Amino acid sequence: MLQQTQVDRVIPKFEAFIAAFPNVQTLAQASLADVLKLWNGLGYNRRAKYLHDAAKMIIAEFAGEFPESEEGLQKLPGVGPNTAGAIRAYAFNQPAIFIETNVRTVYFHHFFPEGDKVDDKQLREIVAATIDHENPREFYWALMDYGSWLKKQGAGRLQQSRHYTKQSALKGSVREIRGQIVRVLTKEAMKQEALQKSVDFDDRFTLALDGLLRDGLVVQTNNVLHLTK
Repeated sequence: MLQQTQVDRVIPKFEAFIAAFPNVQTLAQASLADVLKLWNGLGYNRRAKYLHDAAKMIIAEFAGEFPESEEGLQKLPGVGPNTAGAIRAYAFNQPAIFIETNVRTVYFHHFFPEGDKVDDKQLREIVAATIDHENPREFYWALMDYGSWLKKQGAGRLQQSRHYTKQSALKGSVREIRGQIVRVLTKEAMKQEALQKSVDFDDRFTLALDGLLRDGLVVQTNNVLHLTK
């Protein structure tokens, strides 16, 4: 939930989500439509589908036990090296190496002169050399807080990263219409003509709807559009 989303927006969504789905079994047994209804408002709804699919995989392929290894975690939908590293560090207190914006901020500030272009491979080597192997979870908590503070002081310097890409504006994007479509369909299923009248209909609509259908978030049954059951 915290990927590309601010903490104050996540907290109430997280609390409602955990109340509805307190364990992996409950989440796996839920419909995607129910998951999307609770996710509504966070954006990037594919994350919710990845999470739902991951829960089903954990039940089906891992006997209900959340994988702890990097290899096991990366088998889950939507989980790459950095997400796997973050889960290993935060959930299992393992000294895993991962890179995200706050980590970059701290290491740019202390190890790289302003103007240098830095590859994440370089950062991973330094993080590996400096991580607290006894308390990796607390180590990353400190990096998160310190990196956030540095950015507030104007010392973010993320433009130095060869990998960092600034999040595109929501207003005027296809992503904006995708979110509107999902939000409308959380309330009721409807035909395409009615859906077009319920969102900011323009030339983005077809791209947004086609993407949602392709991603498996929305289904059309007998000419009626609805969230995937």
